[in-house]
Parts: sequence; C-alpha cells; structure tokens
Amino acid sequence: MNDVWILVADDEKEIADLIAIHLEKEGYSVVQAVNGEEAIQIINNQRIDLVILDIMMPKMDGYEVTQHIRQHHNMPIIFLSAKTSDFDKVHGLAIGADDYMTKPFAPIELVARVNAQLRRSLKWSQPKADNKAALEFGGLTILPEQRSVTLYGENIDLTPKEFDILLLLARNPKKVFSVENIHEHVWGETFFESANTVMVHIRTLRKKLKEDKRKNKWIKTVWGVGYAFQD
Repeated sequence: MNDVWILVADDEKEIADLIAIHLEKEGYSVVQAVNGEEAIQIINNQRIDLVILDIMMPKMDGYEVTQHIRQHHNMPIIFLSAKTSDFDKVHGLAIGADDYMTKPFAPIELVARVNAQLRRSLKWSQPKADNKAALEFGGLTILPEQRSVTLYGENIDLTPKEFDILLLLARNPKKVFSVENIHEHVWGETFFESANTVMVHIRTLRKKLKEDKRKNKWIKTVWGVGYAFQD
C-alpha cells in the first residue's frame, strides 16, 4: 500500500504525528499540513488518495478546504475535530466530508475508517464493463463511468457519497434499502453509528435533485423501513 498517499492536515503536531505513525504502520504514505492553505497547496501539487482534516486550522479552516477540494477532486475526506455537536457533524457531511470523528479518538478506529473509505474509493475507481451503461429516468441521467449526473440537461454537482447513494438506489429501482444497507454498501463497512450520516446525505441529495419543487420524487421514503428509487 505504499503507493497510497494520505494527507493529514492538523495544526496540532502531536496529533498529526500520532496519526502518521499508525497509518504508516498500516503501510500508507503520509504527508502532513499545519494549516488549510498548505493542505490545498499539497493537494494541488501531488496525488492524494484520502484526506484527514481538522476543522479549526489557521489561515483556512477545514470547511473551506473541503469546499475547495470538492470543486476539483473526489478523494474521501474524514473530518477529525474537537467540535462534537450534531450541527458540526451534519454541516461537515453536508458540504462534502465522507466521515466525521471527534477528538479524543482511538487511532485503531481511525485506521479502520481510513481502510473502509479507501476500499470504497478504489472499488469505484476500477472500471466495470457491466456497469458502464447510462441510467436515464425522465430528465435525470446518471453516467456511472464518468460519475456525473444531469437533471434536464443541467449538471448536478454531487459529493462522492451522494453519487454512490444515488447510483445504488437507481440501479435497484423499487428495492427498499434500510439505512444500515445503504451505509454498508456505500461506506463499505459495518454499520456502527447513528443514522444521521446516511440521512444527511439523502437530504442534501434530494435538495440537489430539486425534489422539494417536484410532486413526484425519485427517492421515496418507506416509513419505518428505508429508501427506494422510483423510476
């Protein structure tokens, strides 16, 4: 795994060094940044496969860095922050992070989450001949190979996890997926946290698909069970 590069952006050197030690033991290559501007500079100048990002950093905070990354890149982003409120977690996920851990943290859990994110990311990056065909539903077009979505000809900017959720549901129309099913398929790991992560992504996905302005919804809530795609 020495060809997998992880960026750890945190202004607390002790924490960044601790993370680097555990990731390097796992076989990953690690580069560190002490502020948001340095993190963006690194991402713009070398290949990075996953980013571990603190929120409260000098010069540019983690939210701003995430927004910049999502304009150009699809690599997984894990927030690691002392901010513990539900609002902070929901906001972080809504702007494009794939996971959110709070400090203090268990390094072994962080490594497990890194492994899960990379498995999912590398799986999606491998071409699959059976799954390249475009999916079309009225004005909605999903291009799996390009990982792009258009709505009545307009490009819809989705985060990697939003795209993965939409693709999972759209490839299985009318099949009901529970929150646990979606988490395990899209995050590539056993469901072990609250439903908030999946629900936030579903909510932002619906907003981007402008379902609040449409009578008929593509993503249907099956109360008490989960979600299904209506073709």
